[in-house]
Amino acid sequence: MSENAITRRSFLAGSAGVAALAAAGGYMSFGAWEQACADEPETDQGSWSAYTMCNACSSKCGYKAYVKNGRLSKLIASEHDASAQGKICARGYGYPAIVYSEDRLTDPLKKNDKGEFEAISWEQAFQEIGDKVKAIIDENGPEALALVQDPRPNGAFYTKRFLDALGSPNYYTHGAACNLSKASGYAEVIGAGDFSADTANTKMIMYIGRSVADAIKPAHLQGLQKAHENGAKVVMVDPRCNNSTVFADEWLPINPGTDLAFILAMSHVLIRDGIYDKAYAAENVVGFDEFAAGVADCTPAWAEGICGISAADIERLAVEFSQAAPAACIDAGWRGGFGNQYANSGETARAIAVFNTLLGCWNQKGGALFTSGVSAGKLDEEKFPPVPKVEGKKAGSAEYPLASAGMGVNVYAASLAKEGKMKGMFFYNSNMVAGYSNPAYLQECLEALDLCVVVDIQMSETALCADYVLPECSYLERLEVPAFNGGLIPSVSLRDKVLDVIHPNTKPCDEIFKGLAEACGVGEYFPFTIEELADAQLKTVGLSLDALREVGTVEFPEKAFVYGNTPKWKTPSGKIQFTSEKCAAAGYTAAPTWVAPAVMPAGGNQFRMITGKQAIHSHTMTANCKPLMAITEDYDLTRIWMNADRAAQLGIADGDEVEVSNELHTGRCRVKVTQRMNPTAIFLPPAYGCTSEQQHTAYGVGLRSTDYTTYQLETGYGSTMAHEILVTVKKVGA
Repeated sequence: MSENAITRRSFLAGSAGVAALAAAGGYMSFGAWEQACADEPETDQGSWSAYTMCNACSSKCGYKAYVKNGRLSKLIASEHDASAQGKICARGYGYPAIVYSEDRLTDPLKKNDKGEFEAISWEQAFQEIGDKVKAIIDENGPEALALVQDPRPNGAFYTKRFLDALGSPNYYTHGAACNLSKASGYAEVIGAGDFSADTANTKMIMYIGRSVADAIKPAHLQGLQKAHENGAKVVMVDPRCNNSTVFADEWLPINPGTDLAFILAMSHVLIRDGIYDKAYAAENVVGFDEFAAGVADCTPAWAEGICGISAADIERLAVEFSQAAPAACIDAGWRGGFGNQYANSGETARAIAVFNTLLGCWNQKGGALFTSGVSAGKLDEEKFPPVPKVEGKKAGSAEYPLASAGMGVNVYAASLAKEGKMKGMFFYNSNMVAGYSNPAYLQECLEALDLCVVVDIQMSETALCADYVLPECSYLERLEVPAFNGGLIPSVSLRDKVLDVIHPNTKPCDEIFKGLAEACGVGEYFPFTIEELADAQLKTVGLSLDALREVGTVEFPEKAFVYGNTPKWKTPSGKIQFTSEKCAAAGYTAAPTWVAPAVMPAGGNQFRMITGKQAIHSHTMTANCKPLMAITEDYDLTRIWMNADRAAQLGIADGDEVEVSNELHTGRCRVKVTQRMNPTAIFLPPAYGCTSEQQHTAYGVGLRSTDYTTYQLETGYGSTMAHEILVTVKKVGA
């Protein structure tokens, strides 16, 4: 390990609150970080500071980084950053250690005829990749190429521009393995893929399968804390009593995959008793009567038999929502409950959007908001030539017509390689093989490609499948294009270069994709530097790169959100749609009604496996980070959670080693026995089960949920249905 690394000892020494953090979520203080670095020796290498953004998850929290004697010494979160609001989570403090990891990729790699990687020059890598891309396009057309990226500022701009320049429509985010169903379901009702809960001002809020104390944004947790302090009614609906429940009034341990029945039953009560916002619905909704007829039989008693929440509680909660409205809503959620998890996730999202509409809470104080935004304006076309519009439709758009066009169904694109229809794929900041669906299946898909190129900082499971691996410098070693942020007060933030490039043969994203474009014959669309691009974008909103470098984040108070304004519903009818022709054409009812999960556990020693977030990890991205994995080790955080009553029936005690099996995989781990778990399911913590031996910290630690996952996609929406997993659990040696 580099002498510059943030060590396990120094990180933990400065983290007196780590036990509470790991157990209850939350974020660490600047003082903990400063203490951890207080004993660093003095040198004469120089000191400086720069504004940047975290890269441990997709929230990109802004902070100011201080370099002392050539090494990162402390971080101070930006008070104005919409995600951070003056705080950074444990991941944000621990993840910088990845910069100095012994496992960093340092040179371009090519897989030789023996299946082994050998270092090559950038010139050779670009030339060979460019030749292969040209050959694929000449023989099969640009639609035989695809690219998958996990959005970051530079990645979102450069990867799409590169693929557009090649003429391929097959641009994908990680959405099918994260929030595709959530975003797509909302879009069918309200014409937007997301909204914000005005948590700090709410009178009642419900979270479904989401723990803001574990992820993703410190600002969300601060909002929840304010709601709790203000006396708001906070309800957690989750099979697991997650770490946010410390702020909740009640926890409902719902049966996994049945949130849809619960929401439909609450909607039934609002309509049956006439306690919804009738005037709002009459003015803004189409399809109300059809939805009302569809939920006429979705009584609380009916839902109780499905979701395990008592009819009395369903009745009571619906009434409490109506009394708190319009300063009330069901939170938008993210991945955990219905982002991509079940056969009914998209319909669950539709039902939530309908329920919030019945409350009349859109853009009301304490309700659900479509906040303001700001974006870069039009750039000089001579300096930044526009890329021709791509013809053709994204692979999977016909098969999954409800999938958000901006995200697409990435794993479906990969599956086409087995049919010979997809010839080449690029991956940026994406570990599809380990994190998206069944790894064995996805590995077969990528190995069937004529060309697979991975851009990453370490050897992921996806990189192991590649023909070429291109090493990017870390997020602290590069400048990126500005991040334009929505919010109550929209803003723009900068990820600036903090550290000198540590491994001289690594490159930033912008240089990598510019080099690829030139080699592929489309370099004319990249005749600019990252500095020129960033400065030009900022000048369209009255700023400059130099000015933003001085402050990190600039807010636009003149564009601040105004409560009570009527949203523009970007739907076919221009109104909120309780019915959808697209959903009906895709095999669903026009208005959301009950759709059962694909599988249900039979009892005995069979359970549904669910997963989620821990406050210290973001899936596979952070697992190979020593300070964060040290917390995992010290607090035994790889254990599965099992309901105490079910464990007693199976003769399993807390701390026992158990075998978790299904037809795809068998693995062993220890068990946490607790009453904080629905009896029909086990909870498997995320981020673990790494199978890349070149990630020395993460390799072989814990189990990986995707190993137990069948490759299957949600009808119409295309999500990976990541919780449609049944496993058996038995005590080792029993």
